[in-house]
Amino acid sequence: MDKKELGAFLRSRRERLRPEDVGLPWGPRRRTPGLRREEVAVLAHISTEYYVRLEQGRAPRPSGEVLAGIAGALRLTDAEFRHLHILAGTAPSRTGAHRRDVRPSVLALIERLPLTAAFVVSAAYDVLAWNSLAATLIEDFTELAPRDRNLARWAFLGITPTGARLQATSRGADFRLHVAMGLRSALARYPSDPAMRELVDELYGASPEFTRLWERHDVQVAPSLTNTFRHPVVGEVTVDCDSLTLDDRDQHLVLYSAPAGSPDAEALALLDVPGSRADGHLGAAPRLELTE
Repeated sequence: MDKKELGAFLRSRRERLRPEDVGLPWGPRRRTPGLRREEVAVLAHISTEYYVRLEQGRAPRPSGEVLAGIAGALRLTDAEFRHLHILAGTAPSRTGAHRRDVRPSVLALIERLPLTAAFVVSAAYDVLAWNSLAATLIEDFTELAPRDRNLARWAFLGITPTGARLQATSRGADFRLHVAMGLRSALARYPSDPAMRELVDELYGASPEFTRLWERHDVQVAPSLTNTFRHPVVGEVTVDCDSLTLDDRDQHLVLYSAPAGSPDAEALALLDVPGSRADGHLGAAPRLELTE
């Protein structure tokens, strides 16, 4: 049970709600944002004293019934409810470090996918495996040290290893929010993983935007993105981004594809020909822009 994080998470969810969201009157004497602690306690059918102690990090582990009552009172989403159980220590826990070894069948799969740039990321957003089209379209990851293959560092520290900057577009902001939410959830699952903590501390100290997003305590899963790459050979390529969860190793398989018959699919086909790699024939690394 992470009492400090549990209290901070409950407080952040309480302060985002308005009285009318839960059927309560606004009242002229209300001065603070969100619900009052006693209102949450009444809605959750628990004592105010116990709820206050939960937010202050002084209460013993709550039961599943209490957590369900609090989740209902705070109108938590499914993702937030799972996060609540992780913080309370009532969910199946993962010990040690997050896994970085990719299942051989997944490695074979990404090589067989036609006209699809595919790569696998860890719970800490490290790129662990990729196919040739991903190397051509995004980055030749083989030329990078493992530390430099981290998408969270690319997003929040602003510079890819090749020197190209992630564009400050609205979809870029969506991606950074997605990463911040993913890391908060991952750190709750792996509280004793030094690599996870080191990454979060690095971003928290170096990126004001990450700090702002981290303090929101959001864990809701973001929708899929559409990404646009400015490639030196085929020009601008817009792809659909789909992410599949690999539950057994807490990893994600990310797939970039384009509708059949579209100009973007034709561009991917050109990049997917044998010998078309980012290490020679295609020149400089592409410029990545996250777009609408």
